[in-house]
Amino acid sequence: MSQTPRTSTVISCTLLVVALTAGATACSSEGSPLSAAPYDAADQISFNGPSGHGKKADPDKPLEVTAEDDDGRITDVTARDATGRHVAGELSADGTRWHSTSPLAASAHYTVRVSTEDEDGAPGRKVLAFDTGKPLTKKRLKVTFGPKAGTYGVGQPITAELSKPVKDKAQRAIVERALKVDSMPAVEGAWHWVDDKELHYRPKEYWPSKATIQVRSNLDGIKISDRLWGGKVKPLKLTTGDRVIAVTDASSHSMTVYKNGKAINDIPVTTGKPGFETRNGVKVVLGKEYFVRMRGTSIGISEGSSESYDLPVYYATRVTWSGEYVHAAPWSVGSQGYANVSHGCTGMSTGNAEWFFDNVREGDVVKVVNSDGDTMETFGNGFGDWNLGWKKWRKGSALVGGSPDGPRPEEKARLRPESV
Repeated sequence: MSQTPRTSTVISCTLLVVALTAGATACSSEGSPLSAAPYDAADQISFNGPSGHGKKADPDKPLEVTAEDDDGRITDVTARDATGRHVAGELSADGTRWHSTSPLAASAHYTVRVSTEDEDGAPGRKVLAFDTGKPLTKKRLKVTFGPKAGTYGVGQPITAELSKPVKDKAQRAIVERALKVDSMPAVEGAWHWVDDKELHYRPKEYWPSKATIQVRSNLDGIKISDRLWGGKVKPLKLTTGDRVIAVTDASSHSMTVYKNGKAINDIPVTTGKPGFETRNGVKVVLGKEYFVRMRGTSIGISEGSSESYDLPVYYATRVTWSGEYVHAAPWSVGSQGYANVSHGCTGMSTGNAEWFFDNVREGDVVKVVNSDGDTMETFGNGFGDWNLGWKKWRKGSALVGGSPDGPRPEEKARLRPESV
């Protein structure tokens, strides 16, 4: 019973090859209309572009191509502007009409290639070209990508700062669709609206090591609303270094540093004591400072309190804007590996802190587990982006659905106090 379908399948495939071969021979015969060069289909189609020298199309109106000949039909339409941006469109089932479904850009030059066939199946071709006019408003949405060009760790999110707020979901979809992120090797990723003026992009997992990431915008000249059009945006190119992930276990008072999946160092540490517990979860290295003066007043400890401090700190690797670091803490060496005595930072010996400082870069991952502290904030205090599950992350996309999870701009904590 199981052999019969296999035999039948092989025979069917053989017959299909023969049929295709025969078809190819017939098409190449002199008597077939398909063997002729495509005819000029100018009399067979019409479009709603500008007529007359120097006239320009209204970018607010969709592009339409229509078959004028009752015995012919449109088989394909491609439309692109001079920068290579493709215009999406729909072709009716009967081939009589094609219309654009994505907006045209203002002040752009378009080339439209239309393919047709007549009642005998002979192919026709027509190339149309036109320019679009300027937008009526001068208000342009500018986008600034971040971080600056360079090499980063595999945890570095991409940021997009907008010059004007965009609140409407449909308008957000236009903006988001135009913001392109390409990586080599390719990975699955998505934008997430932090608030009305900021988006973050991250992959489902961390970036691959040694990856190249290209970020660009296709917003220039695109209508976002009646009073807002997209402006020119400077592209961004990033690369990633090795996959460096530091895991701090607050319960065992140790940090293990992994490089490309292999443990390269185990470091005794101390983390936040009761009342000052270190945040759990994934954080991303924000920067490195050889020297920082840390004061208890910066985290709300009053002068004269038994918890008060004012210390010079070296080899400080920042992981939150509110002042959490991985740094040298020579005053607590006796507790490192045994007890948590800090005010929230991860402390280690000066030698270990110098090694850590020299072996991590901005964008590397620092993960804390088994602390009694809260989980790192997703937004507003650094990059806690990875603490949001992938399904919830995608809900922050205007192209997927849902609402942003982040704080409003005025709610963001951009202070830079320090804790030890």
